[in-house]
Amino acid sequence: MRIVRNLVGLLGFLLLWEVVVRAGLVDQNDLPPPTVVFARLGELLGDAEFLRDVIASVLAWAIAMVISIVIAVPAGLLLGSIGWLREATKAIVEFLRPIPSVALIPLVLIVVGGGPESKITLAVYAAVWPILFNTVYALSEMDPLLTETARTYGTPKSRILTSVALPHAAPFVFTGIRMSAAISLILVISTEFLAGAKLGIGQFILEASSGENRMDLVLAGTVVAGVLGFLVNEGLERLGRRLFSWSNADEGATA
Repeated sequence: MRIVRNLVGLLGFLLLWEVVVRAGLVDQNDLPPPTVVFARLGELLGDAEFLRDVIASVLAWAIAMVISIVIAVPAGLLLGSIGWLREATKAIVEFLRPIPSVALIPLVLIVVGGGPESKITLAVYAAVWPILFNTVYALSEMDPLLTETARTYGTPKSRILTSVALPHAAPFVFTGIRMSAAISLILVISTEFLAGAKLGIGQFILEASSGENRMDLVLAGTVVAGVLGFLVNEGLERLGRRLFSWSNADEGATA
């Protein structure tokens, strides 16, 4: 029923958009109606060059997410379980976290170059924080009795982290991953657009918006980015409900 309600809302929005443009309230060159945009989108889906752009963005996003998880989960477990380490790194973490990733584009272009590495680096930087903080938050909410019981039975600290702390933190970590997935996709496409990548949805939108000012192509590319974001979030949300139906991690999630 939720999907039906979403579709009804989307259809209503598209109908309103079509009526406003066809009625002449907005110049069609500035805002093409959805029938034109979706017709152009249908043509693009059969265009091998555009599909390469989509694959390039999705691949960069997937690599960035894997790297983010590999960095953020172990770091979150360490910061969440070792008090002195959390205090020692608090200042640098709170200094780095508010810095917008797009503000780092010039620096990243100089350090790692303008290839796919730059968009992956910026996406990783943005995606690490929600996973890291949700992992730390999960450990702060863990019942001390669990770790005390494990220590009583002589379980090593490393084993407590992997067999006690990590399973407890898993729903919160997964919520962080879901939040990071959308952020990472935004950063990949934004970097392609702002830094002028060779391939990617952002690069396609940049090219379409310059020169002949093809807003139909710009909006078609934007629709593809939106659909990718929706599918990623919907897929992860369904997976999270199936894996962690017993948890209320979403309510306690932090970023």
